[in-house]
Amino acid sequence: MRGVIFDGKQPQVVDDLEIREPGPGEVLVAVVAAGLCHSDLSVIDGTIPFPVPVVLGHEGAGVVEAVGAGVVHVAPGDHVALSTLANCGTCAECDRGRPTMCRKAIGMPGQPFTRRGAKLFNFASNSAFAERTVVKAVQAVKIPDDVPLTSAALIGCGVLTGVGAVLNRAEVGQGESVVVIGAGGIGLNVLQGARLAGASTIVAVDANPSKEAAARLFGATHFVDASTTPDTSAAVKGILPTGADHAFECVGNTKLIRQAVDLLDRHGQAVLLGVPPADAQASFLVSSMYLDKSILGCRYGSSRPQRDIALYARLYREGRLLLDELITETYPVEDFAKAADDAHHGRVARCVLTF
Repeated sequence: MRGVIFDGKQPQVVDDLEIREPGPGEVLVAVVAAGLCHSDLSVIDGTIPFPVPVVLGHEGAGVVEAVGAGVVHVAPGDHVALSTLANCGTCAECDRGRPTMCRKAIGMPGQPFTRRGAKLFNFASNSAFAERTVVKAVQAVKIPDDVPLTSAALIGCGVLTGVGAVLNRAEVGQGESVVVIGAGGIGLNVLQGARLAGASTIVAVDANPSKEAAARLFGATHFVDASTTPDTSAAVKGILPTGADHAFECVGNTKLIRQAVDLLDRHGQAVLLGVPPADAQASFLVSSMYLDKSILGCRYGSSRPQRDIALYARLYREGRLLLDELITETYPVEDFAKAADDAHHGRVARCVLTF
């Protein structure tokens, strides 16, 4: 079968992957569509260290082909969106409703794939850039058949991360103010999360002026073009003179992390979503933090996928959550190189690979 692998040197599309059958508590999914996220590119460029060879992809949707023993919530033929959380469901963190903090949900890649007799790792417990993948049952969330799988694929990372960061981690309230630094795939979902939460002033900041239309569509009330504005912080303060209740950094740049902190009003929260290199260090003015400000890390939107994916699918069907509008382009999996180049250079908000 076809898939996209990374051997530590370069990614390539191959057609001779094999996948094992699902074991107890597992699901075999025929992937129909998969979003290309910057985390996949970060594995390729070394920003995210990961063992190789690996089958890439982690934002996908498809149709259940087979289930292992004990799986009862999905059956062959069901449409599912996939999450990356292979959480155990039984530890203290899972019991508290915090599966993103499960110690078995990260850093333990499996090897369900083989190629020419050699085993390959799965990425983010998912590997959606393959015609078929095996995931834990908890990662497969049933969705209505009338939700297009090309759109549903985006729920599993971009929407869970961006919208979840607003609703679950920051808990943005009605009438509050939000600044979103970076209007890419994650940033756009933060913007629509802020809109869904009822924020009043929502400021998007990006160095690409062509992103303004999409930012406003997803919920921005204001747009600051960082490419032509000498002092973007001053421009934001011109809109929010006392600062923002919430600032989301969606780029992964330490200077922008500092900017997010500096843009906060008293009692404000800076939420870090962008992923800088693993050894990156950021600084902030300590004295400013005594005004009840907070810096919040956020993994995967602090999501509970079985609950949240179903919620976001419902909001999509009601016309309240945008998914189709996130997709700038679709590519057959064979065109992965072009898709990756377009994503790397910011020509697309989100591109989707299809099988």
